[in-house]
Amino acid sequence: MAVTVETLEKLERKITLSVPLQSIQAEVDARLKKVARTVKMDGFRPGKVPMNVVAQRYGYSVQYEVLNDKVSEAFAQAVQEAGLRVAGQPRIAEKEGAATEGQAEFEAIFEVFPEVKLGDLAAAEVEKLTAEVDDAAIDKTLDILRKQRRTFAQRAADEAAVDGDRVTVDFEGKIDGEPFAGGKADDFQFLVGEGQMLKEFEDAVRGMKVGESKTFPLAFPEDYHGKDVAGKTADFLVTVKKIEAANLPEVDEALVKSLGIEAGTVEALRADICKNLEREVKFRLQARNKQAVMDALVSVAELDLPNAVVQSEVQRLLEGARADLKQRGIKDAETAEIPHDIFLPQAERRVRLGLVVAELVKANNLEATPEQLKTHVDELAASYEKPEEVVRWYFGNRQRLADVEAIVIENNVTEFVLGKAKVADKQVSFEELMGQA
Repeated sequence: MAVTVETLEKLERKITLSVPLQSIQAEVDARLKKVARTVKMDGFRPGKVPMNVVAQRYGYSVQYEVLNDKVSEAFAQAVQEAGLRVAGQPRIAEKEGAATEGQAEFEAIFEVFPEVKLGDLAAAEVEKLTAEVDDAAIDKTLDILRKQRRTFAQRAADEAAVDGDRVTVDFEGKIDGEPFAGGKADDFQFLVGEGQMLKEFEDAVRGMKVGESKTFPLAFPEDYHGKDVAGKTADFLVTVKKIEAANLPEVDEALVKSLGIEAGTVEALRADICKNLEREVKFRLQARNKQAVMDALVSVAELDLPNAVVQSEVQRLLEGARADLKQRGIKDAETAEIPHDIFLPQAERRVRLGLVVAELVKANNLEATPEQLKTHVDELAASYEKPEEVVRWYFGNRQRLADVEAIVIENNVTEFVLGKAKVADKQVSFEELMGQA
């Protein structure tokens, strides 16, 4: 039968649903009979409870379940016949006013997914980043590998602490003359000049010798993780107990072999580092350029946003924020008051972008192919010691593979848009791309 769809506002629609009372009662009777075969009640043998007793005990709940099922079936059939794509859950309520004889009538109010109008991609402007791995980047990575394998030897008593040294200290901090939690430690070790401590602390210890003590002020940043001391200034007393100089291994055959390079030569090590850095550069460039493309897509697309989907995304972001707070040890993270509105702009952008990308993928056959999935997984696995195990790990789980598929599709969209838009190439340094500039 024809379905009448009423447009309420933008994406909101209303449908009247009719369910024959006879079919409801027939299904209720059938389910009650099924219950009667297994129900247990005092004074009756299993399967021998009179139907009127079963109906009195379970009739209401069974009727409620049947009604929900029948209405859901009627709604699904109606939207299918009307060719509607429902966004979110419908609000269904019994229809007010005179009902058709022999029918239970309900009104379903819901949102539909919007029509997405993709603008002229040729008019979109996108800045595309490029970067290269140079010898300096390889040297810097090699230094990091050497530092990871450094050893320490105690300095002479008259030698002062310098950057790179490992120092052992006792310290105690006070705010307004009072000690505070976490402000005192004995035999505490850290590396000078590597950002493990706040700058004022490192500056104070740099140049000190074993046995020396120093008092100095330290201003905690406003965003310091310890809320009790954030934004406050403490007076610290520090005493140096040991200073150890770092010894970096030479870049030789022994270091190369310790890093698992079969060829055993420095040239092979540098080639391996270069290969890994190029892989990382490729992924980072894809991410940065993908972001630029997505910004361009949003700017040229026109569509209304289904509020139900936006609110669902807000809730997902809120749950993610609570999980993050809980992981960081925040008390009562599950019940912390977090305004929903702060997530609204991000949720709206995600929903808008998701709808636009889905439309572009559908219109231009940009789905991920099995070959693309395999290639991407192989690239992800290449940096691991046993890549074949990583490949099996991805392909052995449907959700993990779905995550990879989403990335590949986004890469396809990126390449498609870059092939259509006005692209301005921009060369960036390795350090800038890696966030080290």
